[in-house]
Amino acid sequence: MGILDQLAITRDTPVGYELAPIRKQAVIQLMGSRLWGRFNPNHWDPVYAAETGLRAPIQTGEMSSAYLMEMCVNHFGAAMFTGARVVCKYIASVLAGEIITTHGIVRDKVSKGDGFRFIVDIWCDNEAGEKKTVGWVEVDVGV
Repeated sequence: MGILDQLAITRDTPVGYELAPIRKQAVIQLMGSRLWGRFNPNHWDPVYAAETGLRAPIQTGEMSSAYLMEMCVNHFGAAMFTGARVVCKYIASVLAGEIITTHGIVRDKVSKGDGFRFIVDIWCDNEAGEKKTVGWVEVDVGV
């Protein structure tokens, strides 16, 4: 049994279950890559970011969303690509160098067809515990 099999959410997963977190460092090399836009120097140039009043370059919101989705895919697998719904709000900037950790807790489990719809509160925070992105996801399992 692989690690992802051990993380898999099943019909038996209870409300209150905590998803295994993902930890990533906000590194300028990724923040400035074309994959994440590279159109705004606030995301990759320390001098430009300082000139605009930022303490450091800021990560794009899509990167935090990607971390959250990686965590969810690790737990829900293909179900994340077949009707799942994700709602996120960016509430604070992620600065270059910060360590970001994802979190998820099953808030609700509703019977649906032959399976369940899981509603999971998700968020990212930094090493100081400051929340950066918050939201929730709905995913059907065994439906």
